[in-house]
Amino acid sequence: MTRNVLARLRRWAAPLGALALMAAAAWPAQAAPETIRIGVATAGGGDPVTWGGSPGGVARVNNWLEEEFKASGVKVEWLFFKGAGPAVNEALSNKQIDFAYQGDLPSIVGRSNGLKTKLLVVSGARNNLYLVTPTKSEIRSIKDLKDRTVSIFRGTNGHLVAINVLAANGLAERDIKGVNLDTGSAQAALVSNGVDAAFGGYEWFKVRDQGLAKVVYSTQGQDPAFTRQASLLVRSDFEQANPAEVQRVVDVFVRAARWSSDEKNRDELFRIWARSGTPVASWAAEFDQQQLAVRNSPLVDDFIIGRYKAVVADALKLKLIRREVSVDDWFDTRYLKNALKKQGLENYWTVYDAKGNPKGGPAASVAAR
Repeated sequence: MTRNVLARLRRWAAPLGALALMAAAAWPAQAAPETIRIGVATAGGGDPVTWGGSPGGVARVNNWLEEEFKASGVKVEWLFFKGAGPAVNEALSNKQIDFAYQGDLPSIVGRSNGLKTKLLVVSGARNNLYLVTPTKSEIRSIKDLKDRTVSIFRGTNGHLVAINVLAANGLAERDIKGVNLDTGSAQAALVSNGVDAAFGGYEWFKVRDQGLAKVVYSTQGQDPAFTRQASLLVRSDFEQANPAEVQRVVDVFVRAARWSSDEKNRDELFRIWARSGTPVASWAAEFDQQQLAVRNSPLVDDFIIGRYKAVVADALKLKLIRREVSVDDWFDTRYLKNALKKQGLENYWTVYDAKGNPKGGPAASVAAR
């Protein structure tokens, strides 16, 4: 190749190389998703559909996520599932949603079945469980359930707690005639005397206050091990491809947790949650003599980790899952740590030990796990 030809090639290559560098600088490393899809493990209610009992419901009603992503042109889509946790797992498996709000047992069942997710932030801790009966029932306690027809929503986080409550009272699930019914079906069955009793959550207070049922057992004030936990998860592949968007979602959930933990907002919080169709009186009963900051803390502390590990052990023993699963590498609290720091909340919430007692120490050390 002659010296003149080489010179001409160098002259052409220089501007082409510069253009290539400019193009690389202008092209984003990863384009933001057009839509962020959040699956919620409840049918919800209201218009627009929302849910209660979680700071996530506050973000939903106030459109905080929609506002967060508006300037970026990213749409936020909420999907509610009557089939609760199991239906959310199916949606995760089919990549129909990016984030999932669900309870501890179904999320662990999904993990045991190979779903690749990361648990980001707690959003509704220490949820209570109740046993209700028809108003004229002779059932007075858990021990009276032997050989009775009892509604249990199998595969949900209430299912495992119900089994543990039975065990604490000398009964196994086989000692009752369990019927798998979702929330609405259970209410219809109980009111029509189609079942003798039903396990469930706060949704039963509305039925009670209508004079159609009575609460004969509550986990309120009992061992925290008899409570249910709910969290926000993300599909692992979505998180890897969109870390900036994941951080913004966690930021909003932490903001909602902070607002929902302030006792000054108690009445307004219950009014917001009431838009889901569950009356204010029901939320007042569910949170009676309980601090908002305890129930709405986003922290993944020793209590939360311990509860998820206990759920794994119990689910394996009861053959609700087929194999042992690890949760130690499941909790990804980097985003939580960043959100706490940005919002000046590193020491706002109390840290709890594995038994659910205050542990003390900065929340930042928990988020840094």
